[in-house]
Amino acid sequence: MTESPEKQPPAAGPDRRRRALTRRPHWWPLPVCILLGAACGLSHGLLTSPEYAATGYALAVAEEGSDPAAAIGYAQSYGRLATSDATLSYAHGAAGEPAAVLRSQVTSETSPDSPMIAVTGTSGDPRRAADIADAVIEAIVVSSGHVAADTGVKLIKFTHAMTPDRAASPSVPVGTAVGASAGGLFGGLVLLVRPRRKGWTVSAQVPGPATAGEPVASGDRELVR
Repeated sequence: MTESPEKQPPAAGPDRRRRALTRRPHWWPLPVCILLGAACGLSHGLLTSPEYAATGYALAVAEEGSDPAAAIGYAQSYGRLATSDATLSYAHGAAGEPAAVLRSQVTSETSPDSPMIAVTGTSGDPRRAADIADAVIEAIVVSSGHVAADTGVKLIKFTHAMTPDRAASPSVPVGTAVGASAGGLFGGLVLLVRPRRKGWTVSAQVPGPATAGEPVASGDRELVR
């Protein structure tokens, strides 16, 4: 004996699936973006090789009879020469890296108020990072000595680059936190620009129409959608 059509369970159609999807909270992109961002930051921290940075310093000194203020100006010039091809070609032997590779591993900084030059070397090996910084400082010190009689300023090595004990690249917790923050920001933007659901309305109370010469009572308002 077969059951009547009235007793058979209704088949799940597109309307039921559509209603199930629309029951999700409208803010669901925010936690999804946060989780995706945290996962990307975690993956970057785990898969990226650690990078170490070591910094050494050179000091520009005016020789006897020269203007002391000239040391600051020459420090700016020698700071720019620290990353030049001539300096890197001279330093690559002591640094243990080709000059072409050193271009991406050496940076220099100077201050307009100090005759100090900071040279930073970066590498996946902490000892190699210190060797790179010391080699470049030695190169610019030697170069300054060749023209010291003409410029009246020479460079001296102020401090050696110390071997770093921790990587300069972001750690796994920091990378995860940055990724989660970026994901949260993107999710917030998605919520701001996404179109509103169909059927959403905005209600506002405005005064109802009044006849000429009659004041509008505070309770006589109509709801506009």
